[in-house]
Amino acid sequence: MSKASELRTKDAAALEKEVTDLLKAHFGLRMQKATQQLTNNSQLGKTKRDIARVKTILAEKKRAAK
Repeated sequence: MSKASELRTKDAAALEKEVTDLLKAHFGLRMQKATQQLTNNSQLGKTKRDIARVKTILAEKKRAAK
């Protein structure tokens, strides 16, 4: 996944799209876990952290824009 420094170079629209993509990926992983198809459970935690990272940077950008 992207580092925070890479994410900070993106604009707000790109970050919104990144959050949407990560949420879809996380949903897919949750469904795989529910149907016992997920072999690497650590992917769930990584995806959650990535979502949090992108949302944090998005909030920072919105605060800075005010």
